[in-house]
Amino acid sequence: MKTRYLLLAFLILSVTSVFVGVKDISPLDLFHLSDEKLQILLVSRLPRLISIIIAGMSMSVVGLIMQQLSRNKFVSPTTAGTMDSARFGILISMLLFTSASPLQKMLVAFVFALLGTFIFMKILERVKYKDPIFIPLVGLMFGNIVSSATTFFAYKYDLIQNMSAWLQGDFSVIMKGRYEMLYISIPILIVAYLYANKFTIAGMGEEFSTNLGLNHKKIVNIGLTIVALVSALVVLTVGMLPFLGLIIPNIVSIYQGDNLKKSLPHTALLGVVFVLFCDILGRVIIYPYEVSIGLTVGVLGSGIFLYMLMRGRAYA
Repeated sequence: MKTRYLLLAFLILSVTSVFVGVKDISPLDLFHLSDEKLQILLVSRLPRLISIIIAGMSMSVVGLIMQQLSRNKFVSPTTAGTMDSARFGILISMLLFTSASPLQKMLVAFVFALLGTFIFMKILERVKYKDPIFIPLVGLMFGNIVSSATTFFAYKYDLIQNMSAWLQGDFSVIMKGRYEMLYISIPILIVAYLYANKFTIAGMGEEFSTNLGLNHKKIVNIGLTIVALVSALVVLTVGMLPFLGLIIPNIVSIYQGDNLKKSLPHTALLGVVFVLFCDILGRVIIYPYEVSIGLTVGVLGSGIFLYMLMRGRAYA
């Protein structure tokens, strides 16, 4: 029943997204499209919708994977320094390769995101105080240190304006030819679904998973690689989508439970619905101007995150 409602919300918001914008296009116009309106649909509105769907789905799923592997409901790419490390990697690629292609930037960002995620997981192993609220606060501090280093080098080498593109997510810049790299996320998410049961077992602890014949370290490394690669793709293409990978898996786990394979489709669908809603809200709240998706997701997401922190023991 809940899946039916999510699908209905997804269809309604998707159609609304295509027809909401500065240039007025109504559903009736589809029967007699002018060349200008056809170009707007093909070059801007449809690529924007596709990028919203892939980004919302991807970040929600990798958030769920991180929570499963870390055994903490408040861990996500935002609260583990993964997104900040990816931004740092983009800056390094701009410094070392002045004419770097998007693929080169993505690869460097992926390496830094993976390194940052592994560092956080190592910190997690050494932290004795295992309170579920304390762990993400450590991750936020680690992410702020990485972010501060990024800002320092960006100022030093006069790249702060270039880096501002990755400070907040923004779908208004998405056009045909600028979002296609997100398609790489689709086969990665299929791999995540195939490994879902193994991630669930790995999340029960190294000793338990080893007793079941699972190579715990290998599965954790695969999961963290998926998280880092998807995070790098989304940051490079869309920008930062804060708290998305944190709140969506928590909401799904309330009514769906903690079985990762059963939760993945719901998490992906709810993530898309949430990002679509935030994007449409950003387009209409000060029409004809637009509020970036990073701001709308950040405000709504941080509010839900604070609520979860206050109810931490109930959700952890």
